Parts: sequence; C-alpha cells; structure tokens
Amino acid sequence: MAKRPKIGICSFSFHRLLTSGGHDVFSYIDLCKRLGCTQLDPWNAHLVPPPEGDVVLKVGRNPGQSHQLLSPPDEQFTRRVAEAGRKSGLPVGTICVDGAHIYDPTDEARRANRAKALQWLDAAQTLGAGQVRIDAGGPEDMPPDVFRIIVEGYRDLIARAKPMGIEILIENHWGPAIIPDNMIRLLGEVEGLGLLYDTRNWRADLRAEGRRRCAKYARATHIKTRRWDAQGNELEDDVEGAVDQLLDAGYTGTWGIESVPADGDEIAGAEKTISLIHRLVR
Repeated sequence: MAKRPKIGICSFSFHRLLTSGGHDVFSYIDLCKRLGCTQLDPWNAHLVPPPEGDVVLKVGRNPGQSHQLLSPPDEQFTRRVAEAGRKSGLPVGTICVDGAHIYDPTDEARRANRAKALQWLDAAQTLGAGQVRIDAGGPEDMPPDVFRIIVEGYRDLIARAKPMGIEILIENHWGPAIIPDNMIRLLGEVEGLGLLYDTRNWRADLRAEGRRRCAKYARATHIKTRRWDAQGNELEDDVEGAVDQLLDAGYTGTWGIESVPADGDEIAGAEKTISLIHRLVR
C-alpha cells in the first residue's frame, strides 16, 4: 500500500473566514485535525488576536504593505496557540510571515522589519515550528544594491534561526522572488536558504520556467488552487504538472496547501485540494 502524503494547510486558505469573525487560529487547528492534516502551517495574521475590519483582506492583496497592517506577536497569545497545537497532536511546520520582509528602501524601515522578523522567530520557537518564511522584498529587477541587502539579511536570519532549529525559507511570493533567475541567484548565494515553492506565484510569463528550474530547490510547497471541475481537477492551472515536476525532482516533504477558491467556500476548497493531492502524489 502506498504511503499517504504528508499534508499541511497554510491558514491563509481561510483568510476570508478570519475576516468574517467566524474563524480563528483555534478553529483552524481543529479543522486541520478533522481534515487529516499531519502538521499546522499558520499564516502570521492567524497568530495574533483577530484584527478588526478588513485588515486581513488588505494584507492578502498587498503583502508588501503588511508591515504597516499586521500586529507583532503577543507572547501570551502565542503560548495559548502552542498549547492548543500540542493538544491537537499536530506539530507546527511552516509559518508564513508577512510584514518582516528584508528589503525596504530606507535603513529605518529595514531595521523595523528585521526587529519584527526576530520577534516572529521567537514566536516560532515557542510554537515549535520547523520553518519560517520571510519574504525578500524589493523590486522585481533586483539591482545589485538590493541583491546585496537581501543576501546579507537572509544570512543574518539564518544564523539566528539555526540554533533555534528553524529553517528560513524564501517564497516566490512578490517582488524579485517571482523571477526564476533572481530566485536561483539568491538560493545559490545564501547557504542554508530554502524555497517555499508556490505552484502559481511566478510572474505569469515565467511560470513554466520557474516550476521547471526551481522544483529541485523546494523545501516546502504551496499547492495553489482556485477552481475545480466535477472530477476534482484544478481548472485554472496545471497542478498535476507542477506536482509531477516536484516528484521528479525528488521532493519528499509535506504537501502544503494554499487554496483560494473563487467561489469563496474556503473549507470546501481545502477539502478538494487535499483530495487532489492524495490522487496525484503516488
């Protein structure tokens, strides 16, 4: 009998439920348990007391502005989440941190972002997380001065995270990281930096290239889904092809999900994506 794949759901998959007030990190933990996940992959907007209004929606649409929108971690709340995770029996795998990206145009902004990143590393250690995603930030073209700052920033974070048992990840999320050449250059320059491989978030005209060239670097995944046909296949993207490329590259890690269903039914979207992964990962 084939071994069932390891599954995690990035809690961004439930950001509209979080905004509605009908869902929080504790219901996320319960839902992951019910859906048969093997780990928890929280987004940091879920790791603070629920914000008011549509802050979460704004962060989702504007990750580069998240440092102005999201609260820093609260130690007491983090400990409550850690205890709930322990009771569920699900370890914390990959934490996705918005609002702590490395590059910003001014020294002041970069220092503020670095301070937030270090706070989130402390929170990740409390939660027992194995990986933390911090974005690179900066413009898509990544000129030499931006590249140097990003490299120095990741090296600093990796040195701080290693004694905590935490791996630092970059994601093809926004800015220079959606360009395959930039991603490969950064991964080659920064020892110990891992890739959170999103199946969709390359620049649209470079998506096939990004998947092909970067699958071998994947240390975690976001299997991105939006629409499904009656057989459970993703209609907007070749998810099967992306999964095959990861398997061919030797990926054996957790299959992380980031579903953003066009119809807004976030729980059903997660369920359909789990079923799709179980069918594709053989």
